Amino acid sequence: MIGKDNKVLNIIRTHRHSFWILTYVAVYMIGFHLLESAGHVHYHIIHTWLDEQIPFCEYFIIPYFLWFGFNVAVVTWIVFKGTVQETYKVSAVLMMGMTIFLVVSLLYPNRLDLRPDYVDTSNICGMLVALLYKIDTPTNVLPSIHVFNTMALCFAVHGNRQLREKKLVTLASDILGVLIILSTMFLKQHSVIDVSLGLVMSVMLQMIGDRIFETPAEQALAEERAYGRRSGQVTD
Repeated sequence: MIGKDNKVLNIIRTHRHSFWILTYVAVYMIGFHLLESAGHVHYHIIHTWLDEQIPFCEYFIIPYFLWFGFNVAVVTWIVFKGTVQETYKVSAVLMMGMTIFLVVSLLYPNRLDLRPDYVDTSNICGMLVALLYKIDTPTNVLPSIHVFNTMALCFAVHGNRQLREKKLVTLASDILGVLIILSTMFLKQHSVIDVSLGLVMSVMLQMIGDRIFETPAEQALAEERAYGRRSGQVTD
């Protein structure tokens, strides 16, 4: 029993830097709930003609829901298998994006009017879509956190040396990422506008995260590659 207790305490001690992630998630969920429950709010409609060209497809509910497991799997791997620097980077990027989302939702309340009037619930996918529509309102969708987090997680997978060497893992991550992003539009959960902004925000914040949390080894490698390009030699 003592040995087990010591093992648990050792895990807590060596990974205490990651516990503020759980704290932020709790704060974010509270903030999101307050925004969703705000009454008498004038919402700006997010809509483009391109959204109307994308058909509704209930089967995309599968990758849409896989997003939740993808979040847990990648963050858990980075925390326990990655470096402290990687944990700080992915956490900071995710927190910055999710905080921006809360601020935008507060200052620019928005909603969609894309959902179909009828969903066929004769199959399991249709039933899951109906459940999703029931528990998730079409409000405060800009920029898409589903898209932003997906991109941040894919960047984290490619940034981790162990995962990067597993080609099937990175390929599966990329394919799942594309399917998740597409699912937000085919399920009419997001507009092309907030999907595009989610993509742009993910790239911009990832660049900031790379700059802030760049290790000396990464900086030296980047300088070596830059020198190789200037001299006409490409280094890996």
